[in-house]
Amino acid sequence: MDTTQLLKGVLDVAVLAVLRREDGYGYEIVRRLRDAGLGDVGDASVYGTLRRLYAAGSLSSYVVPSDGGPHRKYYALNAQGARSLDEQIASWTTFSHAMTDLLATPRNASDTLREK
Repeated sequence: MDTTQLLKGVLDVAVLAVLRREDGYGYEIVRRLRDAGLGDVGDASVYGTLRRLYAAGSLSSYVVPSDGGPHRKYYALNAQGARSLDEQIASWTTFSHAMTDLLATPRNASDTLREK
């Protein structure tokens, strides 16, 4: 299954969830998402999501100087972002239960007969 479309629908909540655990900078957030099993997530998609969530007021940011390279812009979940994440978790839980039930439903016996 191509997960590209699925990722588009859940990237906001995935990024918020990663930042709930610990602040992070762009590439580190990409790495954490990939380590969590979202291997198809693209760098540009995550950076765009970070900018959008920041502009929407769900994230705060700060810069950390680096001795070995450019300064890094870290993102942190703020109170608005935490509320948004809680709402999205509730929505995701309802949606995922519905999909699990739908996909687990046994095939109808009449469907099996039609295939023969």
